[in-house]
Amino acid sequence: MASITIRKLDDEVKSRLRMRAAGNGRSMEEEARVILREAVGREPKTQNLVTVIRSRFGPENGVDLELPPREPIREPPRFD
Repeated sequence: MASITIRKLDDEVKSRLRMRAAGNGRSMEEEARVILREAVGREPKTQNLVTVIRSRFGPENGVDLELPPREPIREPPRFD
């Protein structure tokens, strides 16, 4: 097992870690291990662009755009 040393830790952070550890019935060292395990154990969410756009702009989120009807393609300009 590896060991790490954390230098320049704010006194307030250490105090909150101690209170959190006591509240969970663990030592500060075990509490820090649990916090680190949870933080690095999470897999990043991978979403494709379509999913992200639909989650923000879909009809269930209050954005419902009315699209104009399609028209036939115009004749291209002639440069005779």
